[in-house]
Amino acid sequence: MKFSMTEHGFSGDLPFGELSVSTNEEHGFRPYQLLVASLAVCSAGIIRKVLEKQRMPADDIQAEVKEIVRIDEEAGRVSKVHLHFLIKGEIDESKMPRVMELTRKNCSMVRSVENSIEVVETYEIV
Repeated sequence: MKFSMTEHGFSGDLPFGELSVSTNEEHGFRPYQLLVASLAVCSAGIIRKVLEKQRMPADDIQAEVKEIVRIDEEAGRVSKVHLHFLIKGEIDESKMPRVMELTRKNCSMVRSVENSIEVVETYEIV
C-alpha cells in the first residue's frame, strides 16, 4: 500500500480503487472516519459470519455510529466509539450475547485498538 501527497492531502492507489485522504473532508476521507469505518465494517462482517455459522443468516445488517468521542487536548485522539448494529432476520435473540462476544474476540480492527479506544457495541433485532 502506498500513499502519495496531493495538493490537499494524500491519495492511495489500492487494489479496489483510489482512496483520497485529507484533513479537509471536502477533499477526501478524514483519517478518523476511516478508522471508525474500519471498526464498524469489521465488526458487522464478523457478526454476519458468526450468524451464518450458527445457522441464523442475517437478511441485512446495518452498522450505525452512535457516538465518537475525541479528545482535543490529545490532538483529537479518538477515545470512544459506540457502534449500534441493526440486524434483520430470523435471529434467536438468546444467542446474541455469544454472537457479540465472538465478534469482539474475532474482529481484528477492534482488537487492534482495544487498549486505546473504548469500543461499545450494541445491537437490535429488527
